[in-house]
Amino acid sequence: MRTHAISRDTEETKISLALNVDGDGNGKIDTGVGFLDHMLVLLKGHGLFDLDVYCDGDTEVDDHHTTEDIGIALGQAFREAIGNKAGITRYASVSIPMDEALATVHLDISGRPHFVYRVEGLKDKVGTFDTELVQEFFQAFTNHAGVTLHIIVVYGTNTHHMIEAIFKAFARALDQASLLNPRVKGIPSTKGVL
Repeated sequence: MRTHAISRDTEETKISLALNVDGDGNGKIDTGVGFLDHMLVLLKGHGLFDLDVYCDGDTEVDDHHTTEDIGIALGQAFREAIGNKAGITRYASVSIPMDEALATVHLDISGRPHFVYRVEGLKDKVGTFDTELVQEFFQAFTNHAGVTLHIIVVYGTNTHHMIEAIFKAFARALDQASLLNPRVKGIPSTKGVL
């Protein structure tokens, strides 16, 4: 089983996170940030990851540290869970419609962190959640997972739908790229290393 658990304890957040890449979409999410909980439930459900996340963060300040630090912990857990990347599919591209919104995610489990975020038209908030934190979450994940991640919202008018489409597309791309492919022998790179 490709699993990893992390405890991250700082002056701003206390996080425990457990990830099973080859799961069924089970787990409990309690970040203290309602909208982030909703997005992580979508991530585990659509990516078929077993994911447990608990965070006690300084949400009396705002949701920034909680959101970013969970992105860090999830990226670290994913990197450790997939190990040396032998046999993985490596690449995936997924587009997801959510009513009027369309999001596309391109992913390469490359070992090289690079993040492209082309998302325009989000309102400043969904409920009390600052939408600029979506970018912070995925930047943190990318840096610590060591992946190349491109997120593009092609169009949309409803901010909730646009972000939901992003998380669903990301979940499915991460699942597809991390799947073990019996035709892949060893590391999926002509260089022999990722």
